[in-house]
Amino acid sequence: MALPQRAFFTLHETASRWGCTIADIGGWATEGKLDIVTGISLAICGDEKVSGKITISPMDMLPLFRRAGTGPTVIKLQRIKPEHSQDWCYVTEPADGVEVSIADLLISGQDVLRFEDEYDLLRRIGGGTGALSPYDWEGMYVALLKRVHEHGIPETQAELIGYLQDWFADVAENGEIPDESTIRRRLRPFWRALRGEK
Repeated sequence: MALPQRAFFTLHETASRWGCTIADIGGWATEGKLDIVTGISLAICGDEKVSGKITISPMDMLPLFRRAGTGPTVIKLQRIKPEHSQDWCYVTEPADGVEVSIADLLISGQDVLRFEDEYDLLRRIGGGTGALSPYDWEGMYVALLKRVHEHGIPETQAELIGYLQDWFADVAENGEIPDESTIRRRLRPFWRALRGEK
């Protein structure tokens, strides 16, 4: 059985995956295209105690996102957004703010996949030409058609990818299955056609 979808990617992992810089990711987060989150142990915001997952504003930690790489790796934030809140909270304790490291900044797996879908990032990742694939892609397309014929179109692309990962796990002779992003890239034109997208 396939593992569940990845919960989080670090900024460095995401930048490597997308072929960009963390400064680019910070810019997109500032424009509301994705959220950057992290976890804190405890902060006091007026009368409210905040801990666990929070959203950060890249503009509040701009030195961490310098393209030249000359900035600090840790910064103290005076403003945070608790999970399930639409409003920013101002930290009153610790008085100098909550310490956050760039290594601990994350993007949710769901946000990463949505961003990739929206901007066709995986479609631009080239595969080799003429090389024999170790995976049965033709068999996967047959399994895809059978799944849609028998059960209809799944609610989400992630659900269909999970089904196909399970199919690969069942038929693979050597136990190797393609990773999620590779299946997603192969599946994307079919998914768009099934959903009536251009």
